[in-house]
Amino acid sequence: MASSAIPGASKGGESASVAALTLTALGVVFGDIGTSPLYAFKEAFSGEHGLPLGEANVLAVLSLMFWSIACIVALKYVTIVLRFDNSGEGGILALLALAARVTREQPRLAKAVVAMGIFGAALFYGDAVITPAISVLSAVEGLSVATPAFEHWILPITIGVLIGLFTLQKGGTGSVGRLFGPVMVLWFAAIGTLGTVSIAQTPAVLAALDPRHALDFMVHAPGLTFVVLGAVFLAVTGAEALYADMGHFGPNPIRIAWFGLAFPALLMSYFGQGALVLRDPAALKNPFYLLAPEELLLPLVALATAATVIASQATISGAFSITQQATRLGYLPRIPTRHTSELTRGQIYIPQVNWVMLILVTLLVLEFKTSSAIASAYGVAVSGMMVLTTGLIAVIVLRLSRKAQVILLPLLAVVGLMEAVFFAANSFKIADGGWISLACGAVIFVMLTTWKRAETVLAAHEARSRIAVKAFPAMCDASIPRVPGTAVYMSPDFGWIPTVLLHNLKHNKVLHERVVFLTIVDEDVPRVPDRERTEVQVIERGRMYQAALHYGFMEDPDVPMGMKLLERHGLKFNTEETTFFLGKSTIARAARPGLFTWRRELFRWMQRNSPATAEYFNLVPNRVIELGTRLSI
Repeated sequence: MASSAIPGASKGGESASVAALTLTALGVVFGDIGTSPLYAFKEAFSGEHGLPLGEANVLAVLSLMFWSIACIVALKYVTIVLRFDNSGEGGILALLALAARVTREQPRLAKAVVAMGIFGAALFYGDAVITPAISVLSAVEGLSVATPAFEHWILPITIGVLIGLFTLQKGGTGSVGRLFGPVMVLWFAAIGTLGTVSIAQTPAVLAALDPRHALDFMVHAPGLTFVVLGAVFLAVTGAEALYADMGHFGPNPIRIAWFGLAFPALLMSYFGQGALVLRDPAALKNPFYLLAPEELLLPLVALATAATVIASQATISGAFSITQQATRLGYLPRIPTRHTSELTRGQIYIPQVNWVMLILVTLLVLEFKTSSAIASAYGVAVSGMMVLTTGLIAVIVLRLSRKAQVILLPLLAVVGLMEAVFFAANSFKIADGGWISLACGAVIFVMLTTWKRAETVLAAHEARSRIAVKAFPAMCDASIPRVPGTAVYMSPDFGWIPTVLLHNLKHNKVLHERVVFLTIVDEDVPRVPDRERTEVQVIERGRMYQAALHYGFMEDPDVPMGMKLLERHGLKFNTEETTFFLGKSTIARAARPGLFTWRRELFRWMQRNSPATAEYFNLVPNRVIELGTRLSI
């Protein structure tokens, strides 16, 4: 389970490759956690549940932030979790596939693992909606610090930036993405420098590195600690991106970027803000921006806006990736994905997800109006996802050697306990808006599990009446006429006759001269090399074949391209003489309403609004025939 080699690295240019990947990783991976200083420290002392400002409380909050970042981000994610990859890929669905693989012989545990992974993926969507809203809004709010005249323009500018960001998605982020790394380097350098200057003026703030400040606060004010942890947790949001984006960079560049620049800069910024409010309590209005000299305030606002756009881009891209993976793992309908770059494999665009997210993010900004209000809704989904990730990692660790268990399980137990406490603390935010991310996650979870369950029922129904491919030639009556050309029947199960052929034979009473049963096989690895993608069995030479195309859960099946790969097996296709037959099974309306009738109707609605299968497989529309069946259960 060791991480795969860094893509593109070679012995001759390994150092250069790692340096380039480290720079790019700074732009993609650390956007979310890197912009947390805009609002995290301030929220601990703001609102009706904020702490009274005082030296003891400032040192306690900074100590809690430091040790939370050190344990959850540096220890758990950067040191431990990056070691657990699925063929080089990370993210909760990649982790789910890995955990499911090691629990196949334990059905009950396997079901629990699937539930954890799917609910974690569902919670990610809640995070993906809130992150752009709070990040961009908190950056633009810096204009009101520069001059009150901009106060009324904060919301329009925020919405304008968000609309521009989501509109640009369809063109890809390749050209802009090359700027992400340098911009984030400048961002971390700026916040680190401003923080260092402030710390130099009040070096006593460094006493917060002593964990006793956090422990004393927790012992003497457990109630306040529980409340303030909701704000402290904002300092670690975005840590999931370290793991989710591992496949694009490899673990080493992420570790170098974190320990070499991101971690020190974040600490300097948080401690610098603490030092500032100790010197000037009035700076609590916006301690991040007030760290900067007045003449640098507007440039800092511009830089912060650019950094928050980058942070938002990371979550938007993550939502696209999660959707693609869920589709490939069978938890969503087949949704066509556009690749926006021929060079960068991870740059994809899913229009349906993009525009729904824009609507939700805009409504969120209009409803809450300030970053402080949105912060009340932030953290519930992320903390829940972190707990689930730790649980999945623990399941995998239990399958490792005894030595690995002795080392890793105690560490995961400590981190898991911290994350559980954070989740409990964030539960206080549910009434203040945290219900939004939970509701979003619950809706997505129900949709994912409903689609998977219905597809399983339909597959089981078809399995009861299926016929083995090898037995089919003997069943074919010699009187059945053969028409010129090739018929490609999309078959869900390798080695079995698809029901669409039986329906075609029943109604049209003909067979093509050459018949190919083509199965798309979903693998639980991210990608399948082209040399391993194809599989062909000859059923009746020159007349009947069984073929399979294998795809990983981060790939989009392209049937025409895959069929070209079949030429190595002697199968050649003329597009004008090839007809594709697709089957579509639906579930009929319930004869009598029952407890879960709504779930049946949800599946029917999802199926009606799903993109055409032919579009998903990239088939030429005028060469496709679709035959449907309806199942009554």
